[in-house]
Amino acid sequence: MRAFLYFVVTFAAKAAAWAVFSHSTVGAVLVFVTPELWLLYHLLVPNAQGVARTCTSFATAQREVWLTIDDGPDPATTPRVLDLLDAHRARATFFLIGERVQRHPHLVRAIVSRGHTVANHTHTHPLAWFWLVGPRRVATEIDACAAALRAAGAEPAPFFRPAAGIKSVFLARALAARGLTLIGWTARGRESTSRRVEAPFRRLRHGVRPGAILLTHEAGQPDSVRLPVLAALLDHLKREGYACILPPPASLARAAQPAPRSHNAVRPQSIPSRADPVPPPEERVKV
Repeated sequence: MRAFLYFVVTFAAKAAAWAVFSHSTVGAVLVFVTPELWLLYHLLVPNAQGVARTCTSFATAQREVWLTIDDGPDPATTPRVLDLLDAHRARATFFLIGERVQRHPHLVRAIVSRGHTVANHTHTHPLAWFWLVGPRRVATEIDACAAALRAAGAEPAPFFRPAAGIKSVFLARALAARGLTLIGWTARGRESTSRRVEAPFRRLRHGVRPGAILLTHEAGQPDSVRLPVLAALLDHLKREGYACILPPPASLARAAQPAPRSHNAVRPQSIPSRADPVPPPEERVKV
């Protein structure tokens, strides 16, 4: 319905504007191009809000951040990521790809047993074409990943993040029907664009503030960068007195704009959120 209304409104607007600007070549081009450029911007720019409301922070009055880790599970990295998180007593949400979940269900159980949550990151990670697909394919990507997570023995958290944050015009309705919140980020490392640790770490460090959502990755190339970036970030958070927590969904629903930059700022609707203790070693699943 949203896509249909968009095309009806833009067609009417173009018709009206054409009557005004038809004498001008530049004006005519702008009339016909501007609405499509607006739509492309909100589909392809990760945290743009026009097509689907995206949560980029959470409400808290404490020095707390939400660490999110995409693209797993991966037998080469997931066990080491879990050990790093244990060493820093950090909690995280792993946004997992359904096809990889089906190949490595034991890693999903290990993630959950060690005090973390898992969430939906699509089934096939459709990076280049997700913005082009219809409602049926959007639903399939979401539902197949959720089914894979449940088959692995984990109940997914009510969150969804598409590959690279790229959206479809049909995404908002699909998420609403399933009670899912679209999760963006305050800062991401973009580890795949660098062969060195410094640049990804700097991007993440600049986004650290109360209520920030920090995005890192655990799979893909170059894998020599991803774990050192995570280790550097966790060390930095510890030095600055930040806790990596799992925010309650209610605090996310209220925060669809960037968190305040001041470390002392308190959002009017803030909901304090605290992490539960990490489970003791005897309760964890061996990887």
